[in-house]
Amino acid sequence: MASTSETGHAKNVANFQDLIEFATGYGATYNPYKGSLKLSNLITLKASAEGNLTDVISKNTNYNNKVNERITAFSGLKAYSTRLVNALQTTDATAETVGNAKTFNRKLQGKKASASQTPTDPNAPAPTTISTSQQSYDQLIQHLAGLNSVLEAETSYTPNETDLQTATIQAKIADLNAKNTAVATAYTSISNSRIARNETLYSATTGLVETANEVKKYVKSVFGASSPQFAQVKGIEFKKPKI
Repeated sequence: MASTSETGHAKNVANFQDLIEFATGYGATYNPYKGSLKLSNLITLKASAEGNLTDVISKNTNYNNKVNERITAFSGLKAYSTRLVNALQTTDATAETVGNAKTFNRKLQGKKASASQTPTDPNAPAPTTISTSQQSYDQLIQHLAGLNSVLEAETSYTPNETDLQTATIQAKIADLNAKNTAVATAYTSISNSRIARNETLYSATTGLVETANEVKKYVKSVFGASSPQFAQVKGIEFKKPKI
C-alpha cells in the first residue's frame, strides 16, 4: 500500500490538471506574461510530473522485487551453514579446524539480517535508508566465506554431496553477493528517481506546487479576489510534504 506522502504526490499532479482545465476554459483571457505560467508550459510541466511519478513506481517495484529475491537467496543459510560444519566433523579435520569452522557458524547464526523476513509487498514504499540491512547481509556473506575458507584448507573435506562441496559454496557466495549488490543498485535507482520527482514537483522556483500557486495568483489578479473564476481555483489544494 502506498504511503500518505506517495499518494500526496499523485494528488498534487491530479489537482494541477484541474487547474489546467480551468485555465484552458478562460480562453484568451488567460494570457500571463511569465513563461512558466503559460498554458503550454503548464501542460508540459504536468506531463513531466506524471513521467516522474511513473518512474518512481517502476523503480520502487524493482527495488522490492530485488529485496524479495535476496530474501529467497538467503533463506535457509543458517541451516546450510550448520550442515557444512557437521560434514566437516565427519572428516579427519583436527579439533582446531572444526573449532574455527564452528566460530564462523556461530557468527552466522547470531546475525539478525533480514533472511527470516517475509517477502516485501512490491507496492510498499522503499525505505529511506538500507544501510543497516545492507551491512547485515554483507556480514552474513563474509561469515559464509570464512567458513568456506576453512573447508577449502582441509584436505580431507571431500564430500560426495554436491551442495556441500566447496565449489558449490563458492558459487552460492557469488550469488549472494550478486543479490545483495542488486538491492543496493536498485535502492540507488529509486532514491535518484525520488530526487528527480521532488525537483519537478517541489522546486522552490520551478516546481509544480509553486507554479500552481502562481497560477492562482495570476487568476486572482486578472478576475479579482471575489470573482467566480478565482473561486474556481482558490480551493484547489497543493501540499508540499516533508522530504
